[in-house]
Amino acid sequence: MTTSSAEPGRMRAALAAALAQRRRALAVLGAVLLVACSSTRGPAEEPTLKTLADRPLQLPADPGVKGDERAAIDAYRSYLKKAPGDPQRPEALRRLGDLEMENADARVIAGVEPAAGGGALPGAVPKKGEAPTYDAAVKLYQELLRSYPNAPDNDRVLYQLAHAYELGGALESALAVLDRLVREYPRTAYFDEAQFRRGELMFTLRNYAGAEQAYASIVHKSEHTPYFERSLYMHGWSIYKQGRLEDALVSFFGVLDLKLIARDETARLDSLEGLSRADRELVEDTLRVTSLCLESLQGAESIPPFMTSALRHDYEYRIYENLGEMYLTQERIKDAADAFLAFVRRYPLHAQAPVLQSRVIAIYQQAGFDSLVIEAKKEYVERYGARSQFASVNNAAWLQQARPLVKAYLAELARIDHAKAQRTHRSEDRQAAIHWYRELIDSFPQDPAAAQANFLLAELLFEDTRYAEAAAEYEKAAYHYLPHAKSADAGYAALLAYAEVRKPLPPESRAAVDQSAIESALRFGYAFPQDPRVGAVLTDAAEKLYALRQLDRAAETAQMVLKLQPAASADQQRVAWTVIGHAAFESGRYAQAEQAYTEVLARSAATDPARAAITERLAGAVYKQGEEARTAGHLREAVDAFMRVATVAPASPVRATAQFDAASVLIELKDWPAAGRTLEDFRQRYPKHPLQDEIGAKLAVVYSENGQWGQAAAEFDQLAARAADPALASGALLQAAELHEKAKDRPAASASLERYLQRFPAPFETAIDVRARLVRLADEAGNGALVLARTRELMVAEQQGGPARTDHTRLLGARAALTLAEPAAAEYRKVALVEPLKKQLKLKKSRMEDALKAYAVATDYGVADVTTEATFRTAELYRDFGQSLLASQRPKGLSKDELEQYDLMLEEQAYPFEEKATGLHEANARHSAEGIYDRWVRSSFDALAKLRPVRYGKSEQSEEAIDAVR
Repeated sequence: MTTSSAEPGRMRAALAAALAQRRRALAVLGAVLLVACSSTRGPAEEPTLKTLADRPLQLPADPGVKGDERAAIDAYRSYLKKAPGDPQRPEALRRLGDLEMENADARVIAGVEPAAGGGALPGAVPKKGEAPTYDAAVKLYQELLRSYPNAPDNDRVLYQLAHAYELGGALESALAVLDRLVREYPRTAYFDEAQFRRGELMFTLRNYAGAEQAYASIVHKSEHTPYFERSLYMHGWSIYKQGRLEDALVSFFGVLDLKLIARDETARLDSLEGLSRADRELVEDTLRVTSLCLESLQGAESIPPFMTSALRHDYEYRIYENLGEMYLTQERIKDAADAFLAFVRRYPLHAQAPVLQSRVIAIYQQAGFDSLVIEAKKEYVERYGARSQFASVNNAAWLQQARPLVKAYLAELARIDHAKAQRTHRSEDRQAAIHWYRELIDSFPQDPAAAQANFLLAELLFEDTRYAEAAAEYEKAAYHYLPHAKSADAGYAALLAYAEVRKPLPPESRAAVDQSAIESALRFGYAFPQDPRVGAVLTDAAEKLYALRQLDRAAETAQMVLKLQPAASADQQRVAWTVIGHAAFESGRYAQAEQAYTEVLARSAATDPARAAITERLAGAVYKQGEEARTAGHLREAVDAFMRVATVAPASPVRATAQFDAASVLIELKDWPAAGRTLEDFRQRYPKHPLQDEIGAKLAVVYSENGQWGQAAAEFDQLAARAADPALASGALLQAAELHEKAKDRPAASASLERYLQRFPAPFETAIDVRARLVRLADEAGNGALVLARTRELMVAEQQGGPARTDHTRLLGARAALTLAEPAAAEYRKVALVEPLKKQLKLKKSRMEDALKAYAVATDYGVADVTTEATFRTAELYRDFGQSLLASQRPKGLSKDELEQYDLMLEEQAYPFEEKATGLHEANARHSAEGIYDRWVRSSFDALAKLRPVRYGKSEQSEEAIDAVR
């Protein structure tokens, strides 16, 4: 190990600072020159748009800053030649030697020359007068010592000379110089480092006794030297190399005292606070060599004599642990286990005792000693169980270290004996498993695993025919814990256990068990409403309660069956409704009984033998209601009851006719809502009845009279869908669209019109009108995108009409084309002529061309009022383009003359567009000669008055203007 001197470090720092200052000066100078160059431009060199676009960007290259270490060396050598007797010659020699050291260091780091061997690398050529590697520095230091043997700072020269020898690979020479340094200068500031380097060199040269003495000079001196810890560590190694293991352990334990005393005895080394990576590596190496010493002595038995201080207990377990781990790497299984157990026996209540004993179990498992593993786990559970002395004395360590393993081992022992019992079917094996499960549950009652263990305990009790105990444990597993995977299974298994308890009992002794089973079943239903078995459990409970004449509880339980999610099976629901119906009928609640029996029939098969009886009871319940209503004079209620009688007797031939006639009477009474409901019900119940064809028309009348435009429209939609006659179907669709519009249901109206177009593309003119209605509906809905889409569809369809096209369809198509041109014109208007002008001008011209094409499509239709508008808007596009050119943003930096020239150029560019606009407006104005003088013709005259005010501007000359355009 070597250490550089402070002086060369300060010289290098000063040189680096000087170089950095020089770089900053050059940077500032470069910036000043750049500013000066930029400020010498004359007025004639002011940039324009063109000159700026063509000017290349030039950046000056960074010249960098080059070091001048070689120049300093040459300067010192020149000085030494010219002034052999100068008083500063010793200092110059020393500084030159330091520079040569730094130069050699730099060349070695850069890979130019080797660090040892005294010669340059192959192919590397030293500069003229430069010695390879550290030879030059060595010669200079030797010359200095020879020429000035009594110089006051020769201790530093000796220090540097030894350093140069060591870096150059001449270890024995370096050692000799260090020996001289500590001998001649015992008070030098470099004494501790020199002794440490002597120890390192002698250790490397295998002079372990000498190394021991060198390290001892530091160890016995003071703990405050920075070389103390490393010297103490190497002092131990020097003794270890001489075979004095017990003496070596004294030093090694001294290192551990420094690093581990008063630190967390339970934490891992890599997580100890205040322990750096270097410290951790030192501790790990010290523990390793300590284990090597102990191995060569008497193993774990050799540890106690070294525990000379109570403070060493802070890390004592690490000594045992590290020794055991070393034995494991050597595959000495028994020795490893013995090392761990030695600590456990010595400190049974230590926080790490369970950890080391668990390592013994792991060792046995790895070695395949199965019987030893099981016995060790039983011993672990007994020693560190929840009620053990360790748990009461060292609760925190028990929670962190032992508790997880105690729980795991208990669960494992229970599983092992449980599996054995399942193989052997012997009661004694089941008893063993039951013991471990009870121990696990009692030790960890709040643990999530306790519920599963409780369930398995109940299973074992059931298998052992201890059914009453099993029922109690099943209920505990089901309801005592938070919900878990076996909660529902446990609750259901309790019912099976009660059934087993009931079997051998005589009938007169079963009541108590039956009541307990019913209560358990209800508890199961409340706790697990989504379990697939809950329907059967509650259904059985409801039947038993009805049999015991507990009518209210029976009905309440049956209602629970009906509310289950997921729903109970149809058969279970049928039984539940039957219980509800019987309980209600026997209690005089006929409406509730009717509902229940109706549900029963809905869930009964047609061949069910009980169906006829349920139907009779349903008819009786409905009849009782009708009779009561008639007696009270509530005729409408009586009608309802009679209609329901028809419902409960589905085989009656008058059922459908009676309901149809009832609807007719309601229409006569103008009870439109009731009539509508009755007709709708008829439609649903009798879809194939001959009277079905009349239902739609009747419903349409009912809905119309009741102001239900949407429902009336829906009836026409359905009529159109069913009608085989095209005329009837098409008329129904158009009527449905009108009614949907009355109901302000534009989407439905649009849907009816779209169905019309799909089915009836002809007559063509009607189809185009339908498309126009679709456009209007989209416009009323404020859906601009849909308006454009449907407008485009109308225009395309009209253009493809061929000979079927009429003046009316062309008018609609032309207006559609005009509508479709507006978005293109709007996109054109969005573009502003600002910088970058070239890009914006190109974009605006492109969008103008799109708009012109769109207006051209409208013009091509030849429809007069559309043509005049399209022509006007086209002219305005040209005029706007010219005006936009004139109003465009001017480039920055133009002089007054350049700005005037630029404006003249723009006027020249804008003039053709103004002329084009004028020509189009004149063409539009000429339509007045054809008798067309609409809004757009008048607008063209107004535009001409602004474009050509001399010719068109005076209002009294309007007739002359008209003649002029003719």
